[in-house]
Amino acid sequence: MKLSRPKNSLARVGRRLIKRLRPDSAGNAAIEMAIALPVLITMGMYGTEIAYMASVNMQVSQIATSLADNSSRLGQTDNSSITPTVTETDIDSIMGGTLRQGSDIRLSENGRVILTSLERDEDSGRQYIHWQRCAGDFDKDSSYGDDGSNNGLSGEEILGLGRPGSLITAPAGASVMYAEIFFQYQPLFGDIFVGNVNFKKEAAFLVRDDRNLTPGVTGSGGTSACS
Repeated sequence: MKLSRPKNSLARVGRRLIKRLRPDSAGNAAIEMAIALPVLITMGMYGTEIAYMASVNMQVSQIATSLADNSSRLGQTDNSSITPTVTETDIDSIMGGTLRQGSDIRLSENGRVILTSLERDEDSGRQYIHWQRCAGDFDKDSSYGDDGSNNGLSGEEILGLGRPGSLITAPAGASVMYAEIFFQYQPLFGDIFVGNVNFKKEAAFLVRDDRNLTPGVTGSGGTSACS
């Protein structure tokens, strides 16, 4: 005896289900959102990272300018009749204030602050680093020399500090306070969008007070020596 095919076969049920679902668009928005959401989140995170990085970069630049400016004013409030000198205590105070200014970006842990006194040697007329002080845990040296064996009088000659073509030099009898800040950027989202990014910012101001430059830094017990 020949058996007839069931009327409600699986294929027929499937076709009917497709016909019923075809005009139903109630879930389209949810599907589109599920597809687009990862892209939107990624773009949002990337934009946030770039904006934060630009903000940190600007903040480091402002801190460098503030350091050079403040150090150029040391001694302006000294009312004694003796021309003031820069003391270790003065420098420690300036350096401590700089690190506190950058506390929200953890400048002390992730940065290196270098303050240099660029002067002109009276005998040779050469530019030289009379003294240099540092703060911060980032292991970096000045791009221009030190106050020891590479100060411009010994070692390689220093023509000036800054970019080639726009070097900053100290005039006779005056000093330029030159600030360098190196900073290791700490990304918000790890290394997803940016890799190892280091900022370097520089600023310079001519000393504005009547400062006795001959002895360099006076006093003792300073904690800002470059090591």
